[in-house]
Amino acid sequence: MTAGELARELEVSVRTVLRDVEALSTAGVPVYAERGRDGGFALLPGFTTDLTGLTHDEALALLTAQSRATPDALGLGPAFAAAVRKVVAAMPESARRTATDAADRVLVRQQWRGAAAPEAHLAVVRQAVFAGRRLRLRYRARGGPDGAEPARWRTVDPVGLVEAGGRWYLLATRDGADRTYRLSRVEDVEELDEPARRDPGTDLEQVWTQRRAAFLAARPTTTATVRVRADRRAALAATALGIVAEEPEGPGTLRAEVLFGDALHAERALWSLGADVEVLGPEPLRATLAARAAAVAALYH
Repeated sequence: MTAGELARELEVSVRTVLRDVEALSTAGVPVYAERGRDGGFALLPGFTTDLTGLTHDEALALLTAQSRATPDALGLGPAFAAAVRKVVAAMPESARRTATDAADRVLVRQQWRGAAAPEAHLAVVRQAVFAGRRLRLRYRARGGPDGAEPARWRTVDPVGLVEAGGRWYLLATRDGADRTYRLSRVEDVEELDEPARRDPGTDLEQVWTQRRAAFLAARPTTTATVRVRADRRAALAATALGIVAEEPEGPGTLRAEVLFGDALHAERALWSLGADVEVLGPEPLRATLAARAAAVAALYH
C-alpha cells in the first residue's frame, strides 16, 4: 500500500504514516518500501509478531494477576479473564507453555491487609518454584518457651508460592509430608540442582484452601457476639476468620456470631471497625475495648 492509501485508511497524515513506518522498522518489524508506479510499503511475507514483544516475565505477571481481586471488585472480572485468554492464545506455543506452567505455581490473594511486603529471599524461592527445583532452607519455626525454635536447615520440594494477608508463604513437601513456610522466617536459602517432586496435576488454590482450613482447625479460636451496621458486614467478614451465624436485628443492623483466631485478634479487628460494630459478648472482650476507648477519649479530653 502507498503512504497515501495508508493515510486514508488510518485517517492520519502521510507524514504520520512515514514516521510510523520508520518507527516500526527501527523496532525490528520487517516493513520495507517498493519503488515504482505500483510500489508502496509492504510487510515481509509470513512475518508475525510475538505479541508486540511480550517477555516471559511480562506474560507471567499478567497471568498471575488473574488471582487478584481488583478486576472482580470493579465488575471487570469476565472482561479481564477474556483479555488474558486472548493474550495467552497469541503467544508462541513454547512461551505459552512455560508461562502458564509457572503461573500455576503462584497464587495471590488480595485481602484487607493489602499487598505483601517484599521478602529478602523471595527471588531465589520464586526461581526454584518456577524452575521445579528443590530448595534448602534455613528456617526459624515458631514454638518453644521463647516463642521460636533455633533456625535449622531443611531440604524441601516446592509446590507453589502464595501471597495472603500481607505475607508470602512457600507450600512444599518435606520427606513426603505437607509443609507450609512463611518466607519472613527464612534466614537463608539455596536452590539445588535437583528436580522437585511435584504432582503435575496440582491445583495450588485447592492445596492452599485445604492447608489453611487444617491450620485454622488446629489453632485456638474465640467467638464474639456483635451488633454491626448492615453496610459494614463485608468489612467485618474481611477482618475475621468467618461469620458463624447472623440475623437482622433492627433497621440497618445485624446481630452476628463472629469467629476470630484468638482474643487479641478479635480485639484488634473489632477496634479497627470503630463505632460501626458493638461487641455484646464475651464480657472480657467488651471490657477490653471499653478501656481502650476510654484511654483514647482521655488522651483527647
